[in-house]
Amino acid sequence: MNYVKLGNLEKPVSVIGVGCMRISGMSAEELDRFVRTALDSGINFFDHADIYGSGKSEELFGKLLSGEPSLRDRLFLQSKCAIHDSMYDFSKEHILKSVDGILKRLHVTYLDSLLLHRPDALMEPEEVEEAFQTLRESGKVLNFGVSNMNRFQIELLSDKLSVDLAVNQLQMSAAHTPLIDGGINVNMMCDAAIMRDAGTLEYCRMKDMVVQTWSPLQKGFFGGTFIGSGEYRELNDVLDSLAEKYGVTSDTVAYAWLLRYPAKMQVITGTTNPERLKNAAKAADVALTRSEWYQVYRAAGNQLP
Repeated sequence: MNYVKLGNLEKPVSVIGVGCMRISGMSAEELDRFVRTALDSGINFFDHADIYGSGKSEELFGKLLSGEPSLRDRLFLQSKCAIHDSMYDFSKEHILKSVDGILKRLHVTYLDSLLLHRPDALMEPEEVEEAFQTLRESGKVLNFGVSNMNRFQIELLSDKLSVDLAVNQLQMSAAHTPLIDGGINVNMMCDAAIMRDAGTLEYCRMKDMVVQTWSPLQKGFFGGTFIGSGEYRELNDVLDSLAEKYGVTSDTVAYAWLLRYPAKMQVITGTTNPERLKNAAKAADVALTRSEWYQVYRAAGNQLP
């Protein structure tokens, strides 16, 4: 496993993180086995959100931690807040209330990282700063970040913050590459040249932010996995070929493709299957060549200018 430094955390976090959106349907025994599989594989980062399972995902995870408090020192916990009642809410009142609920459900006293969950069009950066300052001074949150924000939204928020944002969590996969396409097709008269995100990946690199990729095996917006999909035959042929070369599975190669991008990359998985989690962990040991990275990119239907 490889690790990356996140914000002010002394111990680095694994480049593969466990997304906990779907764990609410697991039994206590299944979750215990799943978490230990992660830790045994070198994965120490667990990503939550207060809306996952309507809070049940955090509650189930919290029961595991309350039953074995020593586990808390072996892992890093991140959660997200802002989505409720069919809207996004960055108000100080909601952020503070949300964090108290998260900590209660997880049975912990602090979060290693808190992300604002999707952009709030009505964001008041000064109010967010007040909330973050309160959480930082109380010791309830060690690091802060955002999700699905572009460069200028981050700059607008950061201008009023007294802390650096450590994370931007973004959808990205071999079959979902708008973050990359615009940068490759600069000054071209094609749809791929449209800069939809204001150079967000490059900006995160400049600011030393960890880029956390969600839905790393998805096509489109929750359109299902591209692994084994007839819609992506050429991509799967390339992934299968590389999987055979490196002695891993095709999903491992898909994760490794994301990690090959030269930023502080962290893949957030969505599986609840221990064996698939092991496959993900192996991606940290697969270093694709530049040629192989572009081969995967083209096989997904992208053309180079």
